[in-house]
Amino acid sequence: MLAVAAPAGYGKSTLLAQWATRDDRPFAWMTLDERDADPATLLRHVAATLDSVVALPRAATTPLRGSGSVWPSALPRLASALAATPEALVLVLDDAHHLVRGDAADAVSALAEHVPVGSMLVLSGRSLPGFPVALLRTRGRLLELGATELALTNRESLLLLRSVGVEEDSPEGPELVRRAEGWPAGLYATALASGRDQGEPVSGDDVFVADYLRAEVLAGISPERAAFLRRTSTLETMSGPLCDALLERTGSARELAELDRQGLFLVPLDRRRERYRYHRLFRDLLRRELSDAEPDLVADLGRRAADWYEAQGDAEAALEPALTAGDLDRVARLLVDVAHPLIRAGRVEALEQWLARFDDDALLERHAAVAAVGAWVHALRGRDDEAERWLAAADPNAAGAPPAAMVRALRCADGTGAMRADASAAAEALPEASAWRPAAELLVGAAALLDGNDPEADSAFAKAAETAASASALDVRVLALAERSLLAQAAGDTRAADALAVEAREAGADAADDSSRPTLGFVASARQLLRHGRWDEARRDLTEARRLSASLTEAQPWLAVQARLELASAFAALRDADEAQAVADEAFELLRRRPGLGVLVAQAAELKRELAALPSAGNGRASRLTPAELRLLPLLATHLSFREIGERLHVSRNTIKTEAISVYRKLGVSTRSDAVDVAATLGLLQAPESPPVRLAG
Repeated sequence: MLAVAAPAGYGKSTLLAQWATRDDRPFAWMTLDERDADPATLLRHVAATLDSVVALPRAATTPLRGSGSVWPSALPRLASALAATPEALVLVLDDAHHLVRGDAADAVSALAEHVPVGSMLVLSGRSLPGFPVALLRTRGRLLELGATELALTNRESLLLLRSVGVEEDSPEGPELVRRAEGWPAGLYATALASGRDQGEPVSGDDVFVADYLRAEVLAGISPERAAFLRRTSTLETMSGPLCDALLERTGSARELAELDRQGLFLVPLDRRRERYRYHRLFRDLLRRELSDAEPDLVADLGRRAADWYEAQGDAEAALEPALTAGDLDRVARLLVDVAHPLIRAGRVEALEQWLARFDDDALLERHAAVAAVGAWVHALRGRDDEAERWLAAADPNAAGAPPAAMVRALRCADGTGAMRADASAAAEALPEASAWRPAAELLVGAAALLDGNDPEADSAFAKAAETAASASALDVRVLALAERSLLAQAAGDTRAADALAVEAREAGADAADDSSRPTLGFVASARQLLRHGRWDEARRDLTEARRLSASLTEAQPWLAVQARLELASAFAALRDADEAQAVADEAFELLRRRPGLGVLVAQAAELKRELAALPSAGNGRASRLTPAELRLLPLLATHLSFREIGERLHVSRNTIKTEAISVYRKLGVSTRSDAVDVAATLGLLQAPESPPVRLAG
């Protein structure tokens, strides 16, 4: 048996018709309606349909002409005749949703037991509530197709759009496909509407879509059910308890289950079918119906849903209904509450969408805590002008929001002294349990670093890393560990530098997105890999750091400059002079615009000298060590002769000698010992504890 159940417009009949043209078996096709809910009427129609493709014996059809119950004689004889049909056939009962639970559905179930081998019974409809689907499923005698299987693929959707004149590369195409969710009729209707109203966004309440949904889905439903649909359309997702709270009633879980069974464009969100959402286009129409029929109820529904979500401890979910209620003060409070969790989860874009609703000077003045959050987010995202504008409206001590002093410290617009004062003030003002405290402690360390107080900086970074681990602030933890690794490297403690870099790399592996993957973390990792001769891995980390560095602007100038200086120095260690110079030029330009960055100014000058000393190839590009040469470099620092190195690497002595001479040339030296010294200086090797034995090679 085949069961095809999906909402209106999913192409169920079209699918079966296409199948009929490709199958050699005759198709006995019957489209049901409300009259077929009577079992006698149904069986007469089934018999006539079967008789049109295979001649049924008179004994099977005669009992159907009388009145009375079909069970004693009519149904058994028709079932026997079906079982005895000499050739395989396909019996299609289309629009089977008209057979509600009762005698008619039971009669079809009885017939299904007598379908002969090679033949098939097909039930197709918006729902199949009256049939023993579960029993047939457990017996392995049922093939099921639903909306998921019938939904158009992305490619099929684009082909349908093209058929009505919407090209694949059109700007509205992807949005039409997204909103239709694979629903063929919905996609077709929205495409027609889009062609009519060029440039206007199309939704489910557009006349082309709405007329179809009203005629095919909403017509005939009870006023009580229509009210349930309208009122629950205010919800993004639904559950029985939430709908009960929204509607101030009970029994919503049963109502949702019944709507699901009836194919009313409900999308299950879990396997237990406890949570649902409406199809996007259907929800658009229901919300329009609500605003037209019960406009005064909308705010109350939003308030009730927000109350329920807050009682469940889900502040983020309460945002949308609070907005529906028109309570912007509540939205602001909730937004401040969820800001840090969203940042921590790497969902900064979701936070920005809510912040955009407050992007008005009057609103920012009214909601100064939101302004503080927005200033911090804009600074993190590299938008310095926006950060400054939102900071001007921020409450310096807004509860739950990052202190304005933190934003000022991050921007470092007034030099390192002001940054140090702001960072310290923010850290002191925040409670120990504040989600913003790890970032404040990191800024204290950064200010000490810029002032050249490395021990104090290391201590602050260590505290920030520890606090960040407790608060699950992954981005702060990775950055603090990376800073400590680079400080240890500068102090000559390569063992500590390596351990901290590895710890930062392992912590960053859990990052949800780029916002939790600091550029400096990849630089510290690359430095550690370079020290151990893992050149290819180091280059991969540096390439990723280079990509991430694009988001570091003068909105956080100390980090933008520091990351680029370290990145340029690492590229120089790989003898990639062009990339090193390109990154360094960006750092120099940032310093030109923000010169008051303490020790970074001297570090930039030192980098200039380092880059000027890099040897260049004749074509002006820096000579790069090949993988084979990079593999050889650590062995040059040992007592091994060229012959012994060749044996270890499974190549000849002459090959090692040739590679060594190439290394000398690219490093601008003439001896093995000098090559080791230069490589150690550039960070390609750990500095040897004692000079290597000088060998002639």
